[in-house]
This record gives sequence, C-alpha cells and structure tokens, in this order.
Amino acid sequence: MRTMRVLLLGCGMVCLAAVNGAATACPACYGRSDSPMAQGMNAGILALLGVIGTVLFGAATFFVFLARRSAAVAKAAEKSKD
Repeated sequence: MRTMRVLLLGCGMVCLAAVNGAATACPACYGRSDSPMAQGMNAGILALLGVIGTVLFGAATFFVFLARRSAAVAKAAEKSKD
C-alpha cells in the first residue's frame, strides 16, 4: 500500500513538473486581456450575472405578490366581520 502511494505521489509530481508555466495562467492573469479566452470569460460572467439577477428578481416579485395577497385577504376578512 505504501509503495502505491509513493508511486502515485511521484507520478503526480512528474506531471506537475512537466506542465508549462504559461499553460497554467489564464489570459487575464497573464496580461492579455484582449484575447478571445478573456472575452469568453467576460461573456460567461455576464451570463451568470444575468441568470442570478433574473432569479433574484423573480424571488423578490414573488414575495411582493405574497405581501399584497396577504393584505388583500386581511382586508377581506375585516370586511366580512362587519
């Protein structure tokens, strides 16, 4: 078991040493913010922000609907008491 762990650790270290430093940095970190990869990353961020904004807007709208509905039911209950 110990030899297998040492072998896997050694293979992992060899793989990490073989990776080129330029391949591990994204274009934004590497200094090229006008590359297609950076533009795609920015588009992805905007898309995710749009999805999150839509979900938050929907949740807020639902709670406003519940508050208005609750007020209407309370008002109708008061009218029926009279």
